[in-house]
Amino acid sequence: MPHVDIQGVNKWFGDLHVLREITMSVARGERLVICGPSGSGKSTLIRCINRLEVPQSGRIVVGGEVGMVFQQFNLFPHLTVMENCTLAPVWVKRASRQDAVDRAMYYLQQVGIAEQAQKYPAHLSGGQQQRAAIARSLCMSPQIMLFDEPTSSLDPESVNEVLETMVALADEGMTMICVTHEMGFARRVANRVVFMDAGRIVEVSAPDAFFDAPRHPRAQEFLSAVDSPGRCGRS
Repeated sequence: MPHVDIQGVNKWFGDLHVLREITMSVARGERLVICGPSGSGKSTLIRCINRLEVPQSGRIVVGGEVGMVFQQFNLFPHLTVMENCTLAPVWVKRASRQDAVDRAMYYLQQVGIAEQAQKYPAHLSGGQQQRAAIARSLCMSPQIMLFDEPTSSLDPESVNEVLETMVALADEGMTMICVTHEMGFARRVANRVVFMDAGRIVEVSAPDAFFDAPRHPRAQEFLSAVDSPGRCGRS
């Protein structure tokens, strides 16, 4: 049974048809990268998976708890990193304070910022904030992680910090769906690449096949605009 199963999903914002008959599935432990030009529906699709957006038609079945990492971190600025990580486990999952702290410290160590646990987000670099956001999501024990362009607002050094954290997650077998412009990451980590344009899925391929010999003319055009050896400029 797929970990995520999407069948015939359509989404409109007013008269704008953002998602058009989207059908795809993601296997347990699979790493799926969704790419495409700005406005192609990538972020809307991933937001529909965790119900931040509700499609007008179609069906999405998710087989487990979902964690999500956003472009802009979305950390609570008035809470420390540790407080950000323990808030939901204590209040939503009714974890004990000590269990929540122990779990948070474990994941902060995993993402390499344990020493920042008592700092406030404003005192961290962008890369550190995004790694804190990843740790916060992991503290809720998700079976599926969604990433919505998690490096789009970061400087190059911070991009590498966050991507290495995501690679480590992938190596552990986490089911991952990632909207990203980092094509080098896609080639390195993805099991499959989904290319979207104008609200539709127009190509689904293994990474090497997609980057070396894209079939669809729109995918060919898109990849011709990226810097060699395969990292897309941000849009």
